[in-house]
Amino acid sequence: MTRRLSHRIDVALGRYLPEQRLFLRTDHSTRFLRLSPMAQALGLASGAGVVAWAMLSTAILLTNHVGSGNLRDEARREQALYDQRLNALAGERDAAAEEVGAARERFEMAMGEVSRMQSELLASEERRRELETGMSVLQQSLRKTMAERDASRARSRTLAAELEGKGRQVAEGPRAADVQDTLAFLTGALEETAVERDTVAADAAAAYQLAEALAYEQKLVQERNDQIFTSLEEALTVSITPLDKMFKAAGLSTDQVINRVRQGYSGVGGPLTPLSMSTKGDDVLPSPDELRAAALVEKLDEINLYRIAAEKLPFAQPLKSAYRFTSPFGVRSHPTKGGQRMHEGVDFAAGYGTPIHATADGVVTKAGWVSGYGRLVTIRHEFGLETRYGHMAQIRVEEGQRVSRGDRIGDMGNSGRSTGTHLHYEVRVDGKPVNPMTYIKAARDVF
Repeated sequence: MTRRLSHRIDVALGRYLPEQRLFLRTDHSTRFLRLSPMAQALGLASGAGVVAWAMLSTAILLTNHVGSGNLRDEARREQALYDQRLNALAGERDAAAEEVGAARERFEMAMGEVSRMQSELLASEERRRELETGMSVLQQSLRKTMAERDASRARSRTLAAELEGKGRQVAEGPRAADVQDTLAFLTGALEETAVERDTVAADAAAAYQLAEALAYEQKLVQERNDQIFTSLEEALTVSITPLDKMFKAAGLSTDQVINRVRQGYSGVGGPLTPLSMSTKGDDVLPSPDELRAAALVEKLDEINLYRIAAEKLPFAQPLKSAYRFTSPFGVRSHPTKGGQRMHEGVDFAAGYGTPIHATADGVVTKAGWVSGYGRLVTIRHEFGLETRYGHMAQIRVEEGQRVSRGDRIGDMGNSGRSTGTHLHYEVRVDGKPVNPMTYIKAARDVF
């Protein structure tokens, strides 16, 4: 039955693919191979299948290569934009700090000039009061002297009349000459006092004008400082908001994280120096600008604490090259044993030997072979977190070694219980597995 079917197929294909014979000739004999129409058809089909498979594989490889190149370019662009944003914020912060320092110096100079002018004004006022008192005394003396002069003149006229009546000539008494000298002295003193009074009044008016100009300049400096402080406060608020959202999206309390980091980075010290006492009193309160500057310093310190905390938590991705997300966190069908099992991590598939990086700062607690995981690296982080990297081809760290976020810790492989080259990545909090994508997604809009 099978031979009859094969014969019919050969007859049907013989119209298009006639039977061929391949002769093989040697020194002693000649042989030939018979190629039936069915054999020729199978050969052509096999060749066409191989060509189609090669074309499809080439297309897939080209697509993956182009896709991975686009992802790398996009990641580089995002990293460049983030670096540019950080550099711009740092430049604005430095420029604003320099402007604040310059404005504070100008303000202190203006306040010193105002203090000096106020001292001169008070001295001028004191001198003016002394001159007014002296002028009042001189006026009283002048009135008394003028009264004595008038009385002396009247007496001189009386004596002159008496002498003329008696026919004798009497010279004017010495008291009249003394009165004339006294009047001349007092007149000169009054003129000098009036000139000095006018000079003091002009100096006082100039001092008031300078004080008003300095007050106006101080007001302009205050408005400019207020604009600078407002810009800095807005920039810091914009910088802190995404970091705060990132920690909240990861299910972490920002207050607890910041307090934990602050406790770990709170060292102070220095040589003992003599205590200097201020001569201005102990009740000098800080100015509003000093309070706002102190608040900005606290905000900058808070951003630094956020940065330190972010480096200690697994917000980064373990792979920096192109990969496929092949298995999520949660219950799934076991790839080798079957049945529903809990998958306590996520799987990333890429090429054999792809570099694997630490997702946060920490200490390597395991670097070796573990049943099921194959070649495994375990890293202990702050806040009770732990990350695991399984199925490696090669481990590049040792137990007890301290690593930083982004350090290369191994190469992707297929060791342990695995169906192909991939990375099994876990995040555990106090020993309990959690979804690693929670941390990766939380940092997606920040890093």
